[in-house]
Amino acid sequence: MFIYEKKLQYPVKIKNCNPKLAAVIISQYGGPDGELGASLRYLSQRYAMPFPELKGLLTDIGTGALV
Repeated sequence: MFIYEKKLQYPVKIKNCNPKLAAVIISQYGGPDGELGASLRYLSQRYAMPFPELKGLLTDIGTGALV
């Protein structure tokens, strides 16, 4: 049976907001040099690979970066 509880592993207490730090953190995930961009590049390059082993490797790298 699967039970979903939406709670953090550790409690987080934010004392003050820092918009500059938030922008840096968000850019690391979704920016041009972020994790999502890199993952999508790996997944799109797999279609040009001539060997199935390399296609599998790029698929594993591209989907592993999102996890």
